[in-house]
Amino acid sequence: MGSNDDKKSYKSPVYVHNPHLDKLKDDVLYHFNLGTATHDLPAIFGNVKFVCVGGSPWRMKSFIEYIAAELGLEDPKSEYPNICAGTDRYAMYKVGPVLSVSHGMGIPSISIMLHELIKLLHHAHCTDVTIFRIGTSGGIGLEPGTVVVTKQSVDATFLPKFEQVILGQTVVRSTDLDQGLTEELLQCSKELNQFETVIANTMCTMDFYEGQARLDGAFCSYSEKDKQDYLAKAYEAGVRNIEMESSVFAAMCKLSGLQAAVVCVTLLDRLKGDQLISSHEVLRSYQQRPQILVGDFIKKQLSAAGRT
Repeated sequence: MGSNDDKKSYKSPVYVHNPHLDKLKDDVLYHFNLGTATHDLPAIFGNVKFVCVGGSPWRMKSFIEYIAAELGLEDPKSEYPNICAGTDRYAMYKVGPVLSVSHGMGIPSISIMLHELIKLLHHAHCTDVTIFRIGTSGGIGLEPGTVVVTKQSVDATFLPKFEQVILGQTVVRSTDLDQGLTEELLQCSKELNQFETVIANTMCTMDFYEGQARLDGAFCSYSEKDKQDYLAKAYEAGVRNIEMESSVFAAMCKLSGLQAAVVCVTLLDRLKGDQLISSHEVLRSYQQRPQILVGDFIKKQLSAAGRT
């Protein structure tokens, strides 16, 4: 075992596990419109310590504007250019050591983004990076507006795993998240004292409608009782919210050595309905809660490190 000083001086890199990358003269990050031959990735991204990803480009631009104002890094009224402006797949914004990236909806979309994001951080020689998924979700037995920090991401059978078929074979990967980071976020929320925050399991599904036991899709082959029984089983398994990205996010971050957390606000209680009926203003205020919590965490971390 090394000394505490050794631990403090150790810098955790971002890992890729692909020997074929070493043979590439230029690694083209196609969906970002970036590449190792066309961009100086270490110069642009080398100081990144915090990455926030979320579904919509608008939300991620809103986050970078919010965090810039919170950290006092730039004029909050200034424009933040989309680094991925050459493509319409994803949007990316940066201020100081904070990177904000959209990932679209669902496992396939966030998976593609994460492959290229992890390679970007690796090529840029980033170290000690913490990454958050901030977003929205459907709650189970929680008041709308409650923020859930994910303990474990589970699949639709309530098991903590992510399955992917590779070369015709099913590969199972762990969906463990950093429990220390999870607890730190809960403590931040207690100190903020602005909204209810809980630590609980998050169910990640492949679909918004049937996969989440909704009754309002184009197709539905089950009853209200079937739905309620299924959600009750989810609740018994410790699930308090449902979304569509956390499992692959957790799996890929664990493989790459990234300290990761999932922070999602619940927009409704699925035990009481399927459709969003709250006003636009209320929903927008709910959507700001994950960014407020993560923003507070980042501010405290940078302040402790003497970076603000």
